[in-house]
Amino acid sequence: MTEIRNRGTADILIAVVDGLKGFPEAITAVFPQTQVQTCIVHLIRNSLAFASWKERKPIAAGLKPIYRAETAEIARERLEAFDAGPWGQKYPAIAAAWRRHWSEVIPFFSFPQEVRRIVYTTNAIESLHSTIRRSVRSRGHFPSDESATKLIWLVLRNVTADWKMPPISWHAAKAQFAIVFGDRFNLSA
Repeated sequence: MTEIRNRGTADILIAVVDGLKGFPEAITAVFPQTQVQTCIVHLIRNSLAFASWKERKPIAAGLKPIYRAETAEIARERLEAFDAGPWGQKYPAIAAAWRRHWSEVIPFFSFPQEVRRIVYTTNAIESLHSTIRRSVRSRGHFPSDESATKLIWLVLRNVTADWKMPPISWHAAKAQFAIVFGDRFNLSA
């Protein structure tokens, strides 16, 4: 994170993280005003890892009211209801996992739906990284750093050519970011 700051990043508004230990602390140590948000999709996947394949779909349906709640208080009540219900009784580790990450889950509820659709997952970034990794692995060895950089540049150019439109809710999300973050949100920077 210090290297990112040294490269010129002055501020990070929201950081969506996927459960890497110590990463939220590293982010807030360098960028103290950053809202650290856990990736809801990763939290759901981690929750489903405790269950058998046959039970994953109904458990995911049982978790949906939690992350779709209107406020953090309602989400907490729904988490407690899930924990007291049949799935929580059968798999107590699921609710425990959500409680361990709760401080990184609740920033999600301070945003309206338009923003939630943008910040609930890191999947788009992971997809981009996967595309780059696949390309680099298929080439194996590079004669120089410059050749590796050129390949990554070409992959990024090809990937961005497929990006036709931003998410439908992006314009509404920008307006909400401007309200929530005030002067820190700068579209021209």
